[in-house]
Amino acid sequence: MDFKAIVFDAYGTLFDVNSAAEKCKRKIGDKWEHFANFWRTTQLEYTWLRSLMKRHKDFWQITEDSLDKSMKVFNIDTSMRSELLSLYKILSPYPEVKEVLKDLKKKNLKLAILSNGTPNLIKELVSTNNLDAFDDLFSIEEVKIYKPDSKVYNLPINKYKIQPKEVVFLSANTWDVSGGGNFGYNAVWVNRNNSHFDILDYKPKKEIKNLKGLLEIV
Repeated sequence: MDFKAIVFDAYGTLFDVNSAAEKCKRKIGDKWEHFANFWRTTQLEYTWLRSLMKRHKDFWQITEDSLDKSMKVFNIDTSMRSELLSLYKILSPYPEVKEVLKDLKKKNLKLAILSNGTPNLIKELVSTNNLDAFDDLFSIEEVKIYKPDSKVYNLPINKYKIQPKEVVFLSANTWDVSGGGNFGYNAVWVNRNNSHFDILDYKPKKEIKNLKGLLEIV
């Protein structure tokens, strides 16, 4: 298959969603990782629930709302709210990301991000971490509904005038891999945590431990 575009999920795939809480772990204490995971899970649940209820809020508002709930559940001092939110805007990329993108840029392929994040959030993550390899940054705000709705996965298809089967899509989130795969992408699971895949009518085309494995696919 001749691929024409490589499309990446952002949160959890390119950027470490736990890095904001990790940078505050001395203040939060031993529960920092459980807190970070709860914040992320709540954030995702809110995206799905708001899509189903047709009560859209952008991803930054959802990030704030899910943080507020998580801080109450884990009894985190509210004075840390601003710091945690500021750090979420500049999440750290995974160690291999820059080098892999540099190698991919040498190939004649479109490189893009397709994210739940707002345009400003994605731009800030990319610019803060000096990731200049991307041709496009697609946000769900263009369609006002969250992944895994098919309208989201159609955004790169409309822009590049290509078929879903000509896209390699990478995500560390199993539900996102299933969403992209059921849409028609060649969806690859970045299984960073040695997890088990969900049962959602899709089996990933490939499973890799980190993005270095992508270089063997394309």
